[in-house]
Amino acid sequence: MAIDIKVPTVGESISEVTLVKWLKKDGEYANRDEVIAELESEKATFELNAEQAGVIKTIAKEGDTLKIGDIVCSIDTDAAKPEGVKAEPAKETVPAKTEDPKPLNEPAKDTKASPVAAAIIADKKVDVKTVTATGSNGKIVKQDVLEALNNPGRKPGVTMFGRNDRPEKMSNLRKTISRRLVEAKNTTAMLTTFNEVDMSAIMEIRTKYKDKFKEGHGINLGFMSFFTKACTYALMEWPSVNAYIDGENVIYHDYCDISIAVSAPKGLVVPVIRNAESLSMAEIEKKVVELATKAKDNKLTIEEMTGGTFTITNGGIFGSMMSTPIINIPQSAILGMHNILQRPMAINGQVVIKPMMYLALSYDHRIIDGRESVSFLVRIKELLENPALLLFGKDPVKSLLEL
Repeated sequence: MAIDIKVPTVGESISEVTLVKWLKKDGEYANRDEVIAELESEKATFELNAEQAGVIKTIAKEGDTLKIGDIVCSIDTDAAKPEGVKAEPAKETVPAKTEDPKPLNEPAKDTKASPVAAAIIADKKVDVKTVTATGSNGKIVKQDVLEALNNPGRKPGVTMFGRNDRPEKMSNLRKTISRRLVEAKNTTAMLTTFNEVDMSAIMEIRTKYKDKFKEGHGINLGFMSFFTKACTYALMEWPSVNAYIDGENVIYHDYCDISIAVSAPKGLVVPVIRNAESLSMAEIEKKVVELATKAKDNKLTIEEMTGGTFTITNGGIFGSMMSTPIINIPQSAILGMHNILQRPMAINGQVVIKPMMYLALSYDHRIIDGRESVSFLVRIKELLENPALLLFGKDPVKSLLEL
């Protein structure tokens, strides 16, 4: 009996997917629940499993766009399972014939060279294979040898790269990224405010405690946990930054679901750290690594990439010094981290070299006023430059005195 394998429902708003890759070819046997193909929606890549064991008969082709419910392939469940696939015999290595090596600086007998060119070749030990002859009847002249010496590794007149155009179909994920970025620019009153933060205190903490932190929690102590923790405190103080517009209403959140922008093989994705305000530093770091690994392996689920209330993006890992990140709609703000540079700073009338990072907050001016956006970013700066504040969200002494 043959059964049809159809495109499953992968999300309420998703109506079509792309068949990215067949993992089982036509005529191959698949066990029950074995992954047979990879499909890609506008939000994520997911796997298609064999519902029953049998021989695969492919119907859709790689690159095809399929509707939800379309038949991808059929499985002949009556087919006998092969006893085993024999391994391919090892290929014998046949030693290549080698010719008697000739000194590189001696032109071959059939190579013509002028006396001056031959002398330079012998003196400079030039490989004649790298020389392009321009003299009459294919003779190497002096200028040819000099050209080869001045341009080692490249033959004069030879184009290093071709001029071919290579069209490639845009993936559903890339289409969605493009559409959402344009939508964000066209539908929000987006502005960006900047500040800078002295990373000395955080870097000292990481240097002092990174080994104990890894030993105790089994995870590295990175920058993202500090920034995420700082954002949760600042978002609670400035709730409009953690809100979004829904028609004529503003939806506020009493929790912080922090989206982190991750560069995946097929494009930018933004998985979400749920209830980040309730997580410890170690829990945040573990979640970041988990989501980043899933993004790299194209294993993120739709649920893991939807519902964030605020986004953090780190262009510094690519060397970015300054940028204006685009809002991740329907959210109202996004924080951009950048690379850390040693810069001269004026401290108490003295020039001191400090590890500095520029911060950028892009926000929707329809819901967030200038006072709120600037105050939010200043609060982030304060928390990062004084990491002890991250314990209570304010000065420990003031917390003790209830001030």
